[in-house]
Amino acid sequence: MASNIKSNTTNRWKRIHYYYKRTGFYKYLWENIKKATLPIVVFIAVLVVVNKYVININDLLKLLTQNYSDTTIFTVFFLSESFLGLIPPDFFIAWTKNTSAPITYLSILATLSFLGGVVSYISGKAMLLIPSFKTYMEEKASAHIGNMRKWGGFLIAVGALLPLPFAIACFAAGMIRFPFRNFILFSLIRFLRYIIYGYAIFSIM
Repeated sequence: MASNIKSNTTNRWKRIHYYYKRTGFYKYLWENIKKATLPIVVFIAVLVVVNKYVININDLLKLLTQNYSDTTIFTVFFLSESFLGLIPPDFFIAWTKNTSAPITYLSILATLSFLGGVVSYISGKAMLLIPSFKTYMEEKASAHIGNMRKWGGFLIAVGALLPLPFAIACFAAGMIRFPFRNFILFSLIRFLRYIIYGYAIFSIM
């Protein structure tokens, strides 16, 4: 009985592996990992150069903290994470290093980023109620929507973990009515991203 269960599980994972290989998911993942690596390297290099030759990064971030309230910064971050993710979250992660409670602030960022993804999902689903906008978005985001239909939760996980527009993946998930419960489960990987990137950025500052 146990051997049959193990065999069925193995066969299932083989079928899943073959499907993702056949549909180009692994190629897509590798290409995006390569694309994601450069921005990370550039961001760290800029931090090091600016910190050494221009201005102390910690002083700059302290200045930001002094001129803008926590509420303002968190609001800007949440709006960015809810709509297309236009501002790289790494800058905000660096900002938390100079707050009164870095781990707490980083946790708030991770939570707001996760909730921003939920807002994007709900927005994508709501757009289905507006035929003209639905048609427009299906044309403009056809690649993302097509990939979401093929790969579902795994695409959400990639968007949550890698420095890619997480909001766009969530929006596409909403547009294809991806099951909300499964969406939440895959989106929780977003917290892992902030743990990894937080550790990396805190280490070099």
